[in-house]
Amino acid sequence: MSGTSQKYRNFVAEPMGNKSVTELAGIGETLGGRLAEAGFDKAYTVLGQYLVLKKDEELFKDWMKGVCHANSKQVLDCYNCLNDWCEEFL
Repeated sequence: MSGTSQKYRNFVAEPMGNKSVTELAGIGETLGGRLAEAGFDKAYTVLGQYLVLKKDEELFKDWMKGVCHANSKQVLDCYNCLNDWCEEFL
């Protein structure tokens, strides 16, 4: 994907392991804090929710907006990051 951030490329390039939620593209300290408060402190917990929502873009966007009040760009960056990571590793 052209036009992706370094953060995105770093995330998609390797197994998830125990990465912090803030290592996901689109998730900074503010959104990361909100997600952590909701119980999603690790990237793999957000991945789990993404999978529970059957990789559905609209459901994931609605969930992200509801849980951490992410804007459309942040949600799309995070969705694309997880979607592309799954294409690579699942």
